Amino acid sequence: MIKRLFRRLESIIALSQSVMTPKQFIFLSSVLVGISCAFAVIVLKTFAHSVFSFATYINGTLKLSFINSILPIIGILLTVFVINKVLNGTIQKGTSQILYAVAKKASIIPKKQMYAQIITSSLTVGLGGSAGLESPIVVTGAAFGSNYAQNYKLAYKDRTLLIGCGVAAGIAAAFNAPIAGVLFAIEVLLVDVSISAFTPIMISAATGALVSAIVLDESILLSFKKQETFDFHNIPFYIILGLLTGFMAVYYSRNFQKIEHYFAELKIGPYKKALIGSSILALLIFIFPTLFGEGYESIKTLSETDPGKLLDNTLFESFRNNQWVFLLFVGCTMMVKVFASGLTIGSGGNGGNFAPSLFLGSYLGYFFSKFISLIGLSHLPISNFTMVGMAGILSGLFHAPLTAIFLIAEITGGYGLMIPLMIVSSISFAISKRFEKYSLDVKNLAKKGHAFTSNKDSNILSTLDIDSIIQCDYLTVHPEDHLSKLVDLISHSNQVVFAVVNNEKELVGVVHFNDIREIIFNAYRVKYTLIKDVMKTPAATISSYDSMEIVMSKFEKSKSAFLPVLRNDKYFGFISKSIALEAYRTKLKSMTIE
Repeated sequence: MIKRLFRRLESIIALSQSVMTPKQFIFLSSVLVGISCAFAVIVLKTFAHSVFSFATYINGTLKLSFINSILPIIGILLTVFVINKVLNGTIQKGTSQILYAVAKKASIIPKKQMYAQIITSSLTVGLGGSAGLESPIVVTGAAFGSNYAQNYKLAYKDRTLLIGCGVAAGIAAAFNAPIAGVLFAIEVLLVDVSISAFTPIMISAATGALVSAIVLDESILLSFKKQETFDFHNIPFYIILGLLTGFMAVYYSRNFQKIEHYFAELKIGPYKKALIGSSILALLIFIFPTLFGEGYESIKTLSETDPGKLLDNTLFESFRNNQWVFLLFVGCTMMVKVFASGLTIGSGGNGGNFAPSLFLGSYLGYFFSKFISLIGLSHLPISNFTMVGMAGILSGLFHAPLTAIFLIAEITGGYGLMIPLMIVSSISFAISKRFEKYSLDVKNLAKKGHAFTSNKDSNILSTLDIDSIIQCDYLTVHPEDHLSKLVDLISHSNQVVFAVVNNEKELVGVVHFNDIREIIFNAYRVKYTLIKDVMKTPAATISSYDSMEIVMSKFEKSKSAFLPVLRNDKYFGFISKSIALEAYRTKLKSMTIE
């Protein structure tokens, strides 16, 4: 029945494609992708919230606090089981795979990502793993967009555009924040988007947010009702918060990478690795119960009038009214959050760092403002600092200040905090960028030589293959040859530059036609001059293993039109600057979404 329904829907969409203009079909597609992503969000969020409610009920009613620690172990072990038995032993984690697919895989994302992320992240995070659902949601949305485009045989640009639509719809549905969804898709994931491409992405984001708002219970979404008036006298404290969130983002990024690397290097089976990691996570959750799951409920509690409720049914319940002990609890939870998230994902679970960044930011904002108030330095609006802190960590961790600003503005229901959001997000971004060149999700790509940054030129150059522009058929000469041989080669070829190589094919110099133009019209000098007498040392040489960014940098510094290429210290060929620039222009045109 369901298969028949989907086939009928596919035939209707195919018919629509045949009668619509390409632009009209993209608009229709953006709506359909938005709806699909919204329902994926609804499934994930509902499951995660139901498990959290179940664990809270067991803990509060039956006083079985250990249930919070057992569930994550079960979740991570089940995730590893599914990956090994259902997903062929592998699953790609994080949004960096979308960047790689757009740049290196012609925007083609495997079909299994349409369901793999939903299944594994629901088991990991839904059962209490200390990670977020947003990254799996984003990958799922991108997979929906890519496979939809493949199914209807759309071109690369349209596939990439629908990937952006899926990403925007996923974030918009998860937070009921369509503007943040659009900005995240453009600021974090897509290399280059023209203004006209905004329309389908906006349509998809609006669709995702609308479906989520209609179907999903509002209590499941992260939203805030309490907000105090912004006081410009507090600007110095917001500046300090910006600095703190920037350094905290660096702290989180580096330690998360260390934990992931440690588990990746462990030479043990996946189930043992999962058991070790999840057991340590269980101990952390037993001591700090707010590390359970996404943590959005604790963020809401922290911004309310009685944040001490976080200590109910914990080891520290007797101190719930002691403000200094509670502040110490918040501070310790904040510092160990990175270890909880690293253990969750590193040991075999699936999730993202979007929710942990919001969790960390809210705890840091609360800790800072409450500490200032307790020591009597100033009476700060704690709920405002709690919310603004989230934008600071999100901006610093993902290098996405605009997404951070508008996400918090949308989930707080207004733009009253726009000024402090801009201050904290921009300072945090500047600090993080100073110490971490790449955002957390891009760091793994950078290690593999596939780095993507906010620099559009660098992004495009990183996608070019140097082997495709090396010309290996250039004629060569030997240093002991007479100039007459070179003149003969010039007269029978279009070459203007020649490599001078010895018997071992090692490059010893180059000869450019312009450098010998005056000599070749003198018959006597042509007959008795040796190549070694007129050759020059090349201004620079290129390794066949250099990136295109390095190649273009060498062209810029040397001011040369041609540079010789070496492979294993032997002459290999030449690269022409004009051919390299033409390859760049062609790639730029193909990657610009119009």
